[in-house]
Amino acid sequence: MPTLAAIAYLVAAACFIIALKGLASPKSARTGNKIGMIGMAIAIATTLLLPQTGESTAPLIGIALGGLVGTGIALRIKMTQMPQLVAAFHSLVGLSAVLVAGAALNSPTAFGIGTAENIHTASLVEMALGAFIGAVTFTGSLVAFAKLQGGKFAKLPRFTGHRLITGALGFSLILLVMLFVGTGSSFFFLLLVLASLALGYMLIVPVGGADMPVVVSMLNSYSGWAASGIGFTLNNPLLIITGALVGSSGAILSYIMCRAMNRSLVNVIFGGFGAGSKGVATRQDAETRPVNQGNPDDAAFLMKNAASVIIVPGYGMAVAQAQHVVREMADLLKSAGVKVRFAIHPVAGRMPGHMNVLLAEAGVSYDDVFELEDINRDFSTADVAFVIGANDVTNPAAKTDPHSPIYGMPVLEVEKARHVLFVKRGMSPGYAGVENELFYKDNTLMLFGDAKQMTDSIVKAMKVL
Repeated sequence: MPTLAAIAYLVAAACFIIALKGLASPKSARTGNKIGMIGMAIAIATTLLLPQTGESTAPLIGIALGGLVGTGIALRIKMTQMPQLVAAFHSLVGLSAVLVAGAALNSPTAFGIGTAENIHTASLVEMALGAFIGAVTFTGSLVAFAKLQGGKFAKLPRFTGHRLITGALGFSLILLVMLFVGTGSSFFFLLLVLASLALGYMLIVPVGGADMPVVVSMLNSYSGWAASGIGFTLNNPLLIITGALVGSSGAILSYIMCRAMNRSLVNVIFGGFGAGSKGVATRQDAETRPVNQGNPDDAAFLMKNAASVIIVPGYGMAVAQAQHVVREMADLLKSAGVKVRFAIHPVAGRMPGHMNVLLAEAGVSYDDVFELEDINRDFSTADVAFVIGANDVTNPAAKTDPHSPIYGMPVLEVEKARHVLFVKRGMSPGYAGVENELFYKDNTLMLFGDAKQMTDSIVKAMKVL
């Protein structure tokens, strides 16, 4: 049986690796997801059949209840709520790591890590790290969920001397880990968990909306390392491998996100970029500067008579649920002989790949979707750049204003297009709190209104041209 279980776990691990490879591209994402589901099914079945699992029905009941709840959430969740859902699920992974560590401390003989009076030192280290990372992931993910959800949930209390408190918590945690490993005391374990919960809150609460894609991928990494740590406690090689895969892939993704914003991960966590109005780079004459304002008829005429149109979606499109009417507009343009492509910035939206998911849901061809590095050079030859709800990722100040908080951040160079159509509700800055200089360019035509309603009006105008 141990040999068969090891083989089954190896197959499951291979499925997870292949799944991650598949998720690297929108074209293979569905297949990758299915292979990952197969791997998880193999892992669950193998674990249930292990002798040490016993004949208890509790795991089956837990799986059934979790499956029902998960199915219900999946059927009801909107695509605009996916970032919140991911953050919420990360919190559950962190909480499970804390609970497993607590259970192992309470019943070490059941886990094969020693006795109540003499738990193996290595196991104490694993439990401490698993509980620490899990608790940080739990509260950090809940804070991220609240910020992404917006409204009253986003107004979380902040403390004077935030960095001092965070530093004190970090130092205390090092001391508590040492005390717990040295004594195996339940009291020190409880203090360790409480301090970790507080640290998770303090780390994420000052982070602004502009940094949420990095935070989501970073918390994903945390949840993987927490699971991997607990895998050592449970002596489960598959959990170790799976956690390491999630942890390393999340860390790599966080690095990619940071590169896309020309910032370091430390700067994201401790910089509070986009967290509020303090330090926002704006011009005092912003409200008085003239802008070119257009209407749906103007936009329809420009795009219908263009040879090339590049559509740049952002979170505003997601909020308005405009992806389907945007695809309809793209189809109309294609039928008129216009070359249409979609340009995606790595940090557009509130989680990595957010725009890709929305466009895929609307049925936009993968062949029409391009990442920043593949499409940027084409804006200079495009007749129209249609920006819908994307703000910070199109701001030329990132290249021209050394004093701007987003200076150095790679952006989509939409201003190089012959005409720029910018769909937005008003003149407010983006989540980074930085005024967008693109609004005031001579070749920019502002289309004020709800993204879905404005695009729908443009589609209707196109049909009568």
